[in-house]
Amino acid sequence: MISLLEGKGPGAKKPAEKVFSLMLSVVGCNPRIWRRLLVRETMWLSRLHDSIQVAFEWFDYQTHVFTLDDLRYGNPVRKGDLVIEDDRDVALADLDLPTHEKLLYNYQFGEGWDVEIRLEKVLELEKGVNYPLCIAGERAGPPEDCGGLDAFHDMLACIKEPNTDLGREWLEWLGPAYDPEACDVEKINKGLRKLGK
Repeated sequence: MISLLEGKGPGAKKPAEKVFSLMLSVVGCNPRIWRRLLVRETMWLSRLHDSIQVAFEWFDYQTHVFTLDDLRYGNPVRKGDLVIEDDRDVALADLDLPTHEKLLYNYQFGEGWDVEIRLEKVLELEKGVNYPLCIAGERAGPPEDCGGLDAFHDMLACIKEPNTDLGREWLEWLGPAYDPEACDVEKINKGLRKLGK
C-alpha cells in the first residue's frame, strides 16, 4: 500500500530549544551586585521572577513588574493608564530579547530594587543541565526590607564600624551570617533546582 506521505520526506523539524545567558545587575549598587543566569527560552516570565528572588536571596514579600519598552508584566493590573499584563502568560522567547537592549525588573515599588537584565548570549540547550542555572555572581543581594538603595549604602558604611551604635544595630538586625561580599553560587543553584523548569 502507498502512504499518502510517501515521497515527501520527514515533516518539518522543530527548531532546537535555546538557552539565554542573562546578566542581572542591581541598579545603583556600589560596589556592583550581579548574577549571570542560564535559562531556557521557554521559561515563563513569572518563573524568571522566582529565579531573581532566589538569586538575590529575597523573599517575594513585595510586588514586582517587568518592563520592556512600554510593556509591563507582573501581577495583572488595569487601573486607568496603568496596565500590567500577567507574567504567567509570557515566555522569554515571546519578548524577542535579542532585539532589545534590556529588560527591567522592579521589585517593591518605591523604595525597592531595579534589576537590569541583559541578554549576553544565545546558547544551545545542554542535556543533563538543570536550568535555570547561576554560573557566576558577586556580592550578596541587598537585604529584604533594608529601606532601599540609600539606606543600603548607609548600612554598608555602618557595619564597617561595628563598635558604633548604628553599626551594632545593623549587625544585630542582619544577623551573624550576613556578609555583603559573599555570593554563594552553590546555595543559589540549590534554591533554583527547587523551582524546576
